[in-house]
Amino acid sequence: MDSLLIVDAANVVGSVPDGWWRDRRGAAQRLRDALTQYTGTGLPGLVAPPLEIVLVVEGAARGVASAGGVRVESAYGSGDDRIVQLVAEEGRGRDCLVVTADRALRERVQALGADVTGPRTVWGGRGRG
Repeated sequence: MDSLLIVDAANVVGSVPDGWWRDRRGAAQRLRDALTQYTGTGLPGLVAPPLEIVLVVEGAARGVASAGGVRVESAYGSGDDRIVQLVAEEGRGRDCLVVTADRALRERVQALGADVTGPRTVWGGRGRG
């Protein structure tokens, strides 16, 4: 079974003040596109391929389409709650890694058996959180 990578779009996009707040949907699309590089390689040292990637968006970023092997899930309530739900429903029985810097969310998903890493992991060290 593929490993599962779940990315907290709001938290990862918000990890650097690059003007994302002027175009939240565009920022989420750029993150989605950046994540495609990991579909075949995984995240070395953290989660091995094959890798299923899920990007969870909320608010103004809802409606971003899935692309390039990255499934986009729009949260119509709390993005954190949707991430916890995905870990509970899809993360059991396989390697599951959640990308977020949100401490409360980290605790919730770790209690379900997921591993957690920060935003810098998926931004390739480009100075993001």
